Amino acid sequence: MEPAKGEITVLLARWKDGESSAFEELMPLVYPHLRQVAAAYVRRERNPDVLQATSLVNELYLRLLNQKQANWEDRRHFYAFAAKIMRMILIDHARGNQAQMRGGDLQRVPLNEDLAWINIGSPELLDLNNALDDLAAMDPYKVQLVELRYFLGCTTEETAALVQRSKATVDRDMKFIKSWLYRRIHPDTPEA
Repeated sequence: MEPAKGEITVLLARWKDGESSAFEELMPLVYPHLRQVAAAYVRRERNPDVLQATSLVNELYLRLLNQKQANWEDRRHFYAFAAKIMRMILIDHARGNQAQMRGGDLQRVPLNEDLAWINIGSPELLDLNNALDDLAAMDPYKVQLVELRYFLGCTTEETAALVQRSKATVDRDMKFIKSWLYRRIHPDTPEA
């Protein structure tokens, strides 16, 4: 069931005004999309027992619930924030995996088909996080695109709508961003 137009924004405004019941009404509306994104990540994991979609969304839920201030203006702002939190959860997961692994026969699982050179739970994900932090210092908008597309799982059309830009602009920006990130993470690779 798709929420009515503006319903998420109304609930966010009520939550922002201190009405805690608004959060409980909001979560059933956004949960299906967040669960779908989390399930996509888990399907790519070699060992789905390590990272479960429900656990990923529950962790997101807890982090949202623990927000001291809910300052989201609309669903676009909320989903951008949720994407950032999802990124942080996956980075924490990668750090935990890196601390535990010492070699072994690990299967490489890409974060996204467009970023096949970044694997979930690998050191490359930590390198991506560092590169995104560097990019954020120059252009936070570009990091928001990456978070929406690859960490929240939005399509190009959804991303364009959320950032209020044309699909062509988002496509052009994503092409630049992917190239920039690849060069940043793999600086020794010769350019074609």
